[in-house]
Amino acid sequence: MSDPRIHIVDRVTTAPGRGRAFVDAYTAEYVPQAVRIGMTLDRVLVSPPVWLDDDGNTVTAIWTVSGHEQWWQTAIARRFDAGFVDFWRRVEPMVAERSRSMAAAAESVEGMCRV
Repeated sequence: MSDPRIHIVDRVTTAPGRGRAFVDAYTAEYVPQAVRIGMTLDRVLVSPPVWLDDDGNTVTAIWTVSGHEQWWQTAIARRFDAGFVDFWRRVEPMVAERSRSMAAAAESVEGMCRV
């Protein structure tokens, strides 16, 4: 049986010494907004697993949504919700670079192609 979940992976490299502050802000501000629009937080990982003062940490947040319809709904909501734009603007000094990717279980991809 295929798994309809789509995983949304946010990867942020923080500015030196800003890893803990970024995770605190992400958890307190971004997470509640994302949950409100239907995303489910799977986990937040920090690499290396120690707060760095002289270098940046890599923070990886893994989210799930229930299939392509919910993915589109959350994608549209994030683009047009000022709260998300404001969050990224506020944390910009803490962020060296960021990216987002999406993935699904290999056995689910074929079914997701038939939308």
